[in-house]
Amino acid sequence: MYDGFYNLSQKPFQLSADPDFFFQSSVHKRALAYMQYGLTQGEGFVLVTGSPGTGKTMLVKSLVKNLNKDKLLIGVMMTSQVGPEDTLRLIASTFGFQYLHNDKASLLNSFEKFIIEKAREGRRLLLIIDEAQNLPKQSLEELRMLTNLDVNGTPVFQVFLVGQPELKRTIYATDMEQLKQRIVSTFHLDPLDEEETKEYILFRLQTAGWQGKPEFDPNVFSDIHDFSAGTPRRINSLCDRLLLFGYLEELSVLDSQAVEKVISEVNEEMKLEDREEQAASSTKSAVRYSDAEAGSLEERLQRVEDEVLNLHNIANKEKALLRKAILIQLDMDTVYDSGKK
Repeated sequence: MYDGFYNLSQKPFQLSADPDFFFQSSVHKRALAYMQYGLTQGEGFVLVTGSPGTGKTMLVKSLVKNLNKDKLLIGVMMTSQVGPEDTLRLIASTFGFQYLHNDKASLLNSFEKFIIEKAREGRRLLLIIDEAQNLPKQSLEELRMLTNLDVNGTPVFQVFLVGQPELKRTIYATDMEQLKQRIVSTFHLDPLDEEETKEYILFRLQTAGWQGKPEFDPNVFSDIHDFSAGTPRRINSLCDRLLLFGYLEELSVLDSQAVEKVISEVNEEMKLEDREEQAASSTKSAVRYSDAEAGSLEERLQRVEDEVLNLHNIANKEKALLRKAILIQLDMDTVYDSGKK
């Protein structure tokens, strides 16, 4: 849609973590350095934390892209709240290990043999767990036990734990002392400052083939930083909406007025979602009365007002859906017209 209008080779602000769009801010450079230092240690745990949207998954993908696969067997796992036995099965599957027995003792024994076999082939195992804050303490303890494995005194299994700040609180709890002692490197990702927010936006635009169209007024970068607080995911979301707005309004220059308009739309949608959740909650908890049990006049009026509010919210949602449908149709018309040419 807007990528064609602005002659971009691809959309610059997609939410998916594409390593080609990895921006090496000062924070992310330091994070990579700490992770690479942890790799040179070859043992224990490396801990990386950050609030949602600060680029943890992008960091992991960029690291993995440049690792020596001949020396490392790498497994990347997205976690959910699973128990120790399920965690062990997930880890085994992540490395492509086919296990024959489901009981924990047999699985653990055969997986340890698999790790040692790979080590003798010259490859140690690196497990990277994204969203690791979801792991229960018992699962973390299972991981700690695996990091104790060695061949002729050389560690053969290392774990990178990547997650939100609560992960650090879990690991530094008083009952996790043994695991805490096995952490060889730790780093916390902070949001981008205002100057790096500008550099981040321009980097992603240039990576997507941007040649100065649309032009960005210098003031928009501070506006975007103020709204996003320097969080890359929020920057991506806002800039994607901004380019769409520019396309719909046929703008060649994106200024503070355009940013304010898009932010206003985003805030309205957030309010609408909140109202819908409240309406859904009140609907679930509402008591249905028969005519004989209608209650007082005030109660009946309140129910009517609640129903009107609910209908109003539904109408707003349908308007938003209609707008999206129109945008999709415009995009399809563009594809159809270019096909006829």
